[in-house]
Order: sequence, then C-alpha cells, then structure tokens
Amino acid sequence: MTNVELARRVGISAPPCLRRVRTLEEQGFIRGYHAEVDPRELGFEVQVFAMVGLQTQAEADLRAFEDRCRSWPLVRECHMLNGEVDFILKCVAPDLSTFQSFLTGDLLTSPNVGSVKTSLVIRGAKDEPGVPFDVLEARLGEKA
Repeated sequence: MTNVELARRVGISAPPCLRRVRTLEEQGFIRGYHAEVDPRELGFEVQVFAMVGLQTQAEADLRAFEDRCRSWPLVRECHMLNGEVDFILKCVAPDLSTFQSFLTGDLLTSPNVGSVKTSLVIRGAKDEPGVPFDVLEARLGEKA
C-alpha cells in the first residue's frame, strides 16, 4: 500500500504518516516489507514441518544448529521450542525427493541432531503474517 493510502486509512496527511513509518522502521517495529507469494504457483509443491531433537542443549550447540538452519535454503522458519522437541522447522521443496535428499543428506547427518520427526502438510487453513493489532487495541482499551 502506498503512503498516501496508509495516511488516508489512519486519518492523517501523507508527510506525518511517512515520518511515523520511518520512525517505526528505525526503532525496529517494522523489520521489512515482503511480497506475498504462492509457493505452489512458484513450483514448491511440498511443505513439511520437521520436529528436531538435539543430543545436547548447551547454548553453543543451540546456536550452532540455528546457524546451520539459516544456511539451508529449504528451511524457511526455525523456532526453538519448550518441551519434547527442541526445534520445529518449516521447510518447502519443489518435490518430495528434493526434501528427502535434504532430510537424509543435511538434517539427519547434522552434528548434534538426535532425532527428526516430519509431517507433510496436506493443506493450509490459515496463513496470517504479522500480529493481530485489533487484539492489542482491545486489550489497551480495557486498561484505559
């Protein structure tokens, strides 16, 4: 959306709106802008969640695994979890054999990886980026 459209929606003129957006960017509230793409339309037919258990959870080992995840193009998200699983990875691939090659050649053979369980996504019901601002606004309104 353009700055003019954003300004219209929030009820201010374009110059102060642009200043506010730039301030939000500088303060780290807005970390970037992204195109919403359809992975399947681009040829990525397979989406998999991989639950990874590490052999050790020392901070250096956790960071080393996170660094490796950043280097793997098929891994689109990596989250450290509390509980039975140490990490969950969201992976995409053009086909099952490409994912299988990544799984057996990279992930399973990665240092400190003790276990991996995978779940193939059949379909998605919701994919909402960002945060629900209306929930926060309602909560702040209750405190006022």
